[in-house]
Amino acid sequence: MQDIENIELKYLKFDDYQELKAAMIEVYPSMPDAYWKEHHIKSLIKRFPEGQVVLKVNGQIAGCALAIVVDYDKFEDNHKYKEITGNYSFDTHSPNGDMLYGIDVFIKPEFRGLRLGRRLYDYRKELCERLNLKGIAFGGRIPNYHLYQNELSPKEYIQKVRTKEIHDPVLNFQISNDFHPAKIIKGYLEGDKDSKEYAVLLEWDNIYYEKPRKKPEITKTVVRLGLVQWQMRPYKTFEDLMFQVEFFVDAVSGYRCDFALFPEFFNAPLMAENNHLTEPEAIRELARHTDDIIAKFSELAISYNINIITGSMPELVDDNLYNAGYLCRRDGSTERYEKLHVTPDEVKVWGMQGGSSLKALDTDCGKIGVLICYDSEFPELSRLLADEGVDILFVPFLTDTQNGFSRVRNCSQARAIENECYVAIAGSVGNLPKVHNMDIQYAQSMVFTPCDFAFPVNGIKAEATPNTEMILIADVDIGLLRELNQFGSVRNLKDRRQDIFQLKKKV
Repeated sequence: MQDIENIELKYLKFDDYQELKAAMIEVYPSMPDAYWKEHHIKSLIKRFPEGQVVLKVNGQIAGCALAIVVDYDKFEDNHKYKEITGNYSFDTHSPNGDMLYGIDVFIKPEFRGLRLGRRLYDYRKELCERLNLKGIAFGGRIPNYHLYQNELSPKEYIQKVRTKEIHDPVLNFQISNDFHPAKIIKGYLEGDKDSKEYAVLLEWDNIYYEKPRKKPEITKTVVRLGLVQWQMRPYKTFEDLMFQVEFFVDAVSGYRCDFALFPEFFNAPLMAENNHLTEPEAIRELARHTDDIIAKFSELAISYNINIITGSMPELVDDNLYNAGYLCRRDGSTERYEKLHVTPDEVKVWGMQGGSSLKALDTDCGKIGVLICYDSEFPELSRLLADEGVDILFVPFLTDTQNGFSRVRNCSQARAIENECYVAIAGSVGNLPKVHNMDIQYAQSMVFTPCDFAFPVNGIKAEATPNTEMILIADVDIGLLRELNQFGSVRNLKDRRQDIFQLKKKV
């Protein structure tokens, strides 16, 4: 270590050949003639110069990584080394392929223990992402297997390596660099006596891979959210209410938001005209406005080019009263969601009942989910949505006291951590003295994130001023969620013990 003055990652040049040959002879002493000939190196450099790199320490080769790009679907999972390399001709390299295939990688013995191999793998991963390839694959040798061949099958050997009962320098290194064993291949590399010619097919998935598209469309990785912290105030007419709605849609659209989120029961002020009725009668009268509100929201989504989560409204279906809302997409389509767990107050005062449909909603910014207020306090719902691929969870809510708000707030933040997603909550503030059962409101709209190095340390991306009418704008990066899922300090979704418990929908 004291003698190292310079470490460089460089493209392999043909002038490096003699030094490379000597290094390979030193690295593979148990495999005579296991070094690349001059014409092999010429072919690799000519076909794919970016894939051939060396690590030089003080100007001398310390390690090397060679790779090609292949059309992976053309090869079986149990392919042999000769097959994948085109009998060492590398004719299998395809500039239009979808997988980076590792041909060779090594670090000279005197430089091992300095984590130089990680630099080679990091370069391969970055190259894979830059070329938009599905991932990296290669056949990993298991050079210590010959010591256990009489007592362990290859499968048992690999399992003991994974549980640290056996040390295998190659396989241990691959696993520590996020490669996962996909298959055991028999007869992979001729002459590999130490591995008994077995190899482990190792793969690394590029979480940023985007499948080539046949039509012009944009997949957004950074999504802008606009949360409306709505002020409850009297409105004389339906038109007055929707004028205020359009004001907020216009405002968040002006900031080029992808989503606008409204609170639960934001239209409650319209019940003032029916305050002479009983509470159940008044809210059923309010439900008669729902179709018109959805039609107007859909119109606004199109004209302002924004996806709108309408919060929630009372809705009559076959004379049954539900708490439901709609996703109004900017392409003109709409999709319904509903509150599954209604509160005791909603049942007692209004005669409302819970819905039965829970599903992820597709948008031009990925999959989203909506849980209305009390539903956010049931962790099973968000976990089911996470299993369907939801990246952003929206929680429109209505709470009258700080106690109620704290339940929604704290549970929503937990949902962000345990499901590795973003959670946006929006509520109403103010009071409605002329509307029974809707007297006061307390809210602080917020955007929560997971808690890891790429996110705010407290898991709060943005927060509104409590009990003040305003909008809250926040950008969320979907790419960070992909990194968290693969490389996070903890990985809540991956580490679930599904061997001892499972969660599934009945409907």
